[in-house]
Amino acid sequence: MSKPAPIAKDAPAAPVNTRGRVIFASLIGTTIEFYDFYAYATASVLVFPALFFPNATNINAILSAFAIFGVAFVARPVGSVLFGHFGDKLGRKGTLVASLLTMGIATFLIGFLPEATGSFVVLAPLMLVILRFAQGLALGGEWSGAALLATENAPANKRAVYGTFPQLGAPIGFIIANLIFVGLQLGLTPEQFMAWGWRVPFILSAVMVAVGLWVRLKLVESASFQKVVEQEKVEKSPFKATMKKHWRPVVAGTFIMLATYVLFYLMTSFTLTYGTAPATVEQAAAAAAAKGKAFDPAAFVPGLGIERPEFLVMLIIGVVFFGIFTVLSGPLAEKFGRRKFLIWVSLGILVFGAAWTLMFGPGKGAAMVGLIVGFALMGLTFGPMASILPELFPANVRYTGSAVAYNLSSVLGAAPASFVAIALWQAGGGNTVWVGVYLALGAVLTLVALFMTAETRDKDYENNVA
Repeated sequence: MSKPAPIAKDAPAAPVNTRGRVIFASLIGTTIEFYDFYAYATASVLVFPALFFPNATNINAILSAFAIFGVAFVARPVGSVLFGHFGDKLGRKGTLVASLLTMGIATFLIGFLPEATGSFVVLAPLMLVILRFAQGLALGGEWSGAALLATENAPANKRAVYGTFPQLGAPIGFIIANLIFVGLQLGLTPEQFMAWGWRVPFILSAVMVAVGLWVRLKLVESASFQKVVEQEKVEKSPFKATMKKHWRPVVAGTFIMLATYVLFYLMTSFTLTYGTAPATVEQAAAAAAAKGKAFDPAAFVPGLGIERPEFLVMLIIGVVFFGIFTVLSGPLAEKFGRRKFLIWVSLGILVFGAAWTLMFGPGKGAAMVGLIVGFALMGLTFGPMASILPELFPANVRYTGSAVAYNLSSVLGAAPASFVAIALWQAGGGNTVWVGVYLALGAVLTLVALFMTAETRDKDYENNVA
């Protein structure tokens, strides 16, 4: 009778991603992606209206810049299908590298766009639209890949904690981008900043992209995806399988994320526009004269009249709280469960929307309180999203499912947020009460989705293959 072959004591263990590599790779990628995204968002308020829409009125130029800002949100669902397809068929690693390259190249090229003058009066805005579309395409695949990188490599009962690391890329990217813009505005004359200074943040992104690529190329595939391959459960068409078999969690995830998106873009893009808009007719007339534009007092809508560099600093302070509460959200979502925790946070967002004009209306001090409270809520709601959305789907369509839900929500919640908020502010004659109502309605829709969704904390994540 033959004996079984002895097990080799020195057999090499399967390669795994170390904790440090997982944390850094998920964090650096989303930091770069969000840095690039916010650099555009900031420039769309400070620079692009004048450079790419020089013949439009002040408010129409701002709305045009925000319309191009919204192009990325149209691209994001396309990116979720494209990158989700490869992420679920070929693996997470290569897909994450491709999304980072796409975003990096598009952002770098924005730094070299010509102004909309002479023969470039039509071509320059068109090129801006194309590059903005590419940014959205990349971000459509980046987030879910980074979320899966963190959660599929997390220890037991730590998915929500690990999931906060890619989420931290949002506040960190925002802070870096806006610190650079503040530094440039303080260190350069207005003429220098408009001539070439605004290009620096976009060109500098190439350095961070190189670091991110170096880290991500060292990754190995997660155990969850390896099991999908071993069991021959790779879907031929992940998107088709997702929409046919898992459309309910797609709908649920879309609305679970909705209030988060509305809150964030109100707190960043809208408040920057509203906070830096002239507070009096005299200020508005002087600002128009400085730009060489006619001023129509009948069309004037008051803002807070805070200088842009000062308001950017206020935003940065608020975003620090965003980062702190993102970190805190992980252990809390692990302890209480994602669903219960997010229900309480969404109720907080609803109350915040109802109290909006108490903070965004009276003046600078109240606005600073509003930014701190709003960004703290943002951290609490955004942090658990990297765990709850992927947990809604089995491993073989997890990249596609979480990406589609996340980015469909961006179309409904983020894309119109700044535009709608500006329109509501205009309709209110400077009063922002309807902006708060808009946010509260978003929170109600998220609450409905959460009440209709089961808890996902205790799901078998690694072996869940449809």
